[in-house]
Amino acid sequence: MAVAALTQPGHENRLYELTGARAITFAEALESIAKASGREVRLAPVSPDVFRAGLLEAGVSKPEIDLILYLFTTVLDGRNEKPADGVSAALHREARSFEDYAMQAAASGAWDI
Repeated sequence: MAVAALTQPGHENRLYELTGARAITFAEALESIAKASGREVRLAPVSPDVFRAGLLEAGVSKPEIDLILYLFTTVLDGRNEKPADGVSAALHREARSFEDYAMQAAASGAWDI
């Protein structure tokens, strides 16, 4: 999307909402990553206060922490669960599935340690 928007005409003054082909949960995303990478991946719920403390300990700035917590507590509360058509509108093709992304990322070595 970024390459198309920056190098091809017709994207000027356009706003594209980008999502995958379907809405998925974090648990479903982790399941796809585990399957693609052949690794065990688990979701561990963490309270916002514990998450904030961990980010502070890791040296993340307060403005960045505030934004991250806003995203996880407000933006990702379910109101945005409907997939958008930005990929289709910009690239004239359907969005890839997260499963396809996970397989490609695993094949590239993205999750190799």
